[in-house]
Amino acid sequence: MPANGSRDLYFSVDIESDGPIPGTFSMLSLALVAVARFDGEHFTRLDPHAGCRYWELRPISERFDAEALSVSGLDREKLRQEGVPPEQAMRDADRWVRHVAGSDRAVLVAYPAAFDWSFVHWYFTSFVGDSPFGHGTCIDMRSLYIGATGSTYAQSSKSHLPLELLPHGPHTHNALDDALEQGELFNNLFELVLQRQLALSRG
Repeated sequence: MPANGSRDLYFSVDIESDGPIPGTFSMLSLALVAVARFDGEHFTRLDPHAGCRYWELRPISERFDAEALSVSGLDREKLRQEGVPPEQAMRDADRWVRHVAGSDRAVLVAYPAAFDWSFVHWYFTSFVGDSPFGHGTCIDMRSLYIGATGSTYAQSSKSHLPLELLPHGPHTHNALDDALEQGELFNNLFELVLQRQLALSRG
């Protein structure tokens, strides 16, 4: 189970898959990036390049969706031969997240969280037996923005976000690139929420 510390440690997580659901389809790559800590008062950005991990995994089934596979550009046949066995990748990921989090609570963040969370949670529970993120310790960044701004779902798409919130990194559909980019977006969004809270408290 995750540590019940007084601080949250946020991990930007991105995956690439060869289909829409785990189990039937495979997670082909996984990136984890430690991006920030928060204790309820102080929010601290971390150097993302100092705390990140990336794996390319062996597929777990013969089934795949060609359109989904084309998004990442990963070579599925090559991964069948050279990809990290999923049980090894998930054990390594579990140990790394717990080590980096220490006494802090590990919190998964993604945009949107529903897709990435479903694969990551399924793989952790299937190949490790437990997840360092527990049963639901995650933040959906799109929901965070909707709550902070009162936007509709359509208005919360990345194409509608203010320029000052947008990350500088590229969105390449490489899981590590995208987790780094997403981590910067999360930090910008979280600081926006804190600024609005402060403004409200001052009347």
